[in-house]
Amino acid sequence: MNSNIRDLVIIGGGPAGLAAACGAYEEGLRDILIIERDEMLGGILNQCIHNGFGLHRFKEELTGPEYAERYIDMLKATTAEVMSDTMAINITPEKEVTVISKKRGLETIKAKSIVLAMGCRERSRGAISVPGVRTAGIFTAGAAQKYCNMDGYLVGKKVVILGSGDIGLIMARRMMLEGAEVIADVEICPTTSGLTRNVVQCLNDYGIPLYLSHTVTDVKSDPANRRVREVTISKVDENKNVIPGTEITFECDTLMLSVGLIPENELSTKAGVELDPATKGPVVSDNLETSVEGIFACGNVLHVHDLVDNVSAEAEQAGKNAARFVLGKDVPVEKVKRITGEAKGYAASQDFDDSDGVKNMICINCPRGCKISVNTETLEVTGNLCPRGKDYGIAEVTNPLRVITSTCVLKGAALPRISCKTDRPIPKGKIFEIMEEINKARVTVPVKAGDVIIENVLGTGANVIATKTAEAETEGTK
Repeated sequence: MNSNIRDLVIIGGGPAGLAAACGAYEEGLRDILIIERDEMLGGILNQCIHNGFGLHRFKEELTGPEYAERYIDMLKATTAEVMSDTMAINITPEKEVTVISKKRGLETIKAKSIVLAMGCRERSRGAISVPGVRTAGIFTAGAAQKYCNMDGYLVGKKVVILGSGDIGLIMARRMMLEGAEVIADVEICPTTSGLTRNVVQCLNDYGIPLYLSHTVTDVKSDPANRRVREVTISKVDENKNVIPGTEITFECDTLMLSVGLIPENELSTKAGVELDPATKGPVVSDNLETSVEGIFACGNVLHVHDLVDNVSAEAEQAGKNAARFVLGKDVPVEKVKRITGEAKGYAASQDFDDSDGVKNMICINCPRGCKISVNTETLEVTGNLCPRGKDYGIAEVTNPLRVITSTCVLKGAALPRISCKTDRPIPKGKIFEIMEEINKARVTVPVKAGDVIIENVLGTGANVIATKTAEAETEGTK
């Protein structure tokens, strides 16, 4: 067992860990170590191939892999070291970090300061006590996302989704794009828990029914293959009690769960960090320091964030404060600025009915989700808070447009697929035709983010471009 001393150890190489490292370097610290259990940096962003990231941080709309690569490139300009494919298995209150990897074995690292950036995990079926038999064909939305977007597997062909979190909404669209049928999205609350714009572009765009104030009350399996055969849902009252006689049964082969996230704090507990029973994350002061001196926390390990931009802003501050701690500088106690204004809680009772000459809609250009109205004769737009809302409203009336995000088969690399997107919006009516062209494409490494995969796809003027860099035999940055 080896032992060494480092100024700053960051647990996790996802968006929070990357931003924390960049923040610490900017503050003047040079000895920075990131411990990442995966083989590549970027964390959950690598499987989040959809767009909507970076509007606050980079002032442009990026996919998850593109956002991650921005920070990976920033990290390359620092002196930070990365230990990938390495699992942190223990942290002591004295800031000793025990890690294990295939290459280095068991190792103890003494840190002067630590930033906890482990992210969060999904609630499982057991955590919410979904009734019915134990059977194959039940996935969390995040697991299904990884299987589909990174491994190239379609987890089912007829899908019911429980929960209306953003991951579940986005996976509803993803499954439809890949040829599956999403029969229903079921939500126990009277409003959705995901962004309103995701309800619009992921459910409404594809005609997927949304059952609010409903929950799954039974799951049956097929005796022949021991896989989901049917799912029964029931309506619930204001106390979330099932109302007898309201059952609806769907024949399906897959139940996907999007029922919330929990901060990943097993290591925090081992380090003696006090946890908040409300957020399930560490109790921190305004400078993001935990109850253990010199240990800071940020991102989804602290509390679950809606936007990765918020994670980055918070993590950069945590990294700077950790660096100040090590360098003996005063650590400021000002509160971290939060980005607010996301529209959540879409309810069936919301009035989006059109009137004579006026079309009402939700703008999907940013998480704010403005409710806008368009005069179909004069094309006058009202309700928008930015110029992009006006452009969206006019296009939605005259020629609805969408950006497609998907994956292509990748040859000669560790991962079987590479994420891609159209570099501009394409006519909404051509989405499935363009998906057929994307599925035919074969990409050979090396390929860089931004490289054209399909030029002028179906004559739309849009190119299909890679949104991730892939090199021979390896994928991403190690």
